[in-house]
Amino acid sequence: MSSAVIVDAVRTASGRGKPGGALSVLHPVELLSQTLQALLARNDVDPATIDDVIAGCVSQTGEQALNIARTASLAAGLPVEVPGTTVDRQCGSSQQAAHFAAQGVIAGAYDIVIACGVESMSRIPMGASSQGQDPNVAPLSHRFPDGLVGQGISAELIAARWKLSREQLDEYSARSHRLAAESAALGLFARELVPVTLPDGTPHTVDQTVRPSTTAEGLAGLRPSFETPEFSARFPEIDWSITAGNSSPLTDAASAALIMSEDRAQRLGLTPRARFHSFSVTGSDPLLMLTGVIPATRKVLERAGLSIDDIDVFEVNEAFAPVPLAWQIDTGADPAKLNPAGGAIALGHALGASGTRLLSTMLTNLEATGGRYGLQTMCEGGGMANATIIERV
Repeated sequence: MSSAVIVDAVRTASGRGKPGGALSVLHPVELLSQTLQALLARNDVDPATIDDVIAGCVSQTGEQALNIARTASLAAGLPVEVPGTTVDRQCGSSQQAAHFAAQGVIAGAYDIVIACGVESMSRIPMGASSQGQDPNVAPLSHRFPDGLVGQGISAELIAARWKLSREQLDEYSARSHRLAAESAALGLFARELVPVTLPDGTPHTVDQTVRPSTTAEGLAGLRPSFETPEFSARFPEIDWSITAGNSSPLTDAASAALIMSEDRAQRLGLTPRARFHSFSVTGSDPLLMLTGVIPATRKVLERAGLSIDDIDVFEVNEAFAPVPLAWQIDTGADPAKLNPAGGAIALGHALGASGTRLLSTMLTNLEATGGRYGLQTMCEGGGMANATIIERV
């Protein structure tokens, strides 16, 4: 079997995912197409040799409908013969796109693939594609008669079950902003960031969601975001500690990775940055829908024949602060290796773009530290999770 390698991985800087955010002036097709153009401009690959473009996108409606992988590829100038498909595994959509791309290479179905993702949360609000879909009606109500809940309540339930205090959540969140700001100041993100040209001709190159002045003390003053009398009565164990400050912000962004067989990279004279080592995907309790990262991590380590101590860098998506904290407690991973350049609480969580965004940042950290193995894992709506191990080469 052929091994699948990562020749390059890039991301845009984040924009606040609301009107007035830096990237809110860009159509999501334009946001992704510029990212694809930047990826190809950095690498000597004939676009006509690309077998497929696989994009993650969660809210596939409005400007993000009609297979944005295909429309963005055409907008980027790729030959019309290059196909594209868009996948939705909720927050892990572009991580799943990378899995599909790499697995296609390993199976011999592809030679060169782009895995990418995009989400414009300023233009397509979160949940826009789920209008009319209620998980608490038949045919699911017979299986979950007490009703399912949104991710914010799931985060509260995780904090309660793992006995995570409001202080711990806010301290972790302040850490995310501090590490992201320090990494930016040191130029750590320089290799993964590609500029996006705004309509007025100015480039967007700085993560707009990072707040260097964030402190745990400042976050302590924020009110809980999901507390209601109904849920307080249903879940008396909840202390109501999830706020806008210890959650990932609404974000606009795109990201992309150039993936190919190791043999094709050698024949093209390209130097791979890493190879895919192992994959896993798992379902989990949809009430505690954010905990899938724990079994997904165990599964991918078992498949890889590695232990948690063999991993040099972990990227665990910071959808909410309890997710990486509960993951770290359960796995026993070294906290110093966890999201060492900050995570989504600071860098943003642009849903469909986050999987390949984490991949680009993990690769950057492996190269900066000389580490060998990186593991990324992503909790996903509905109770699922992906995990990926890559090996730096």
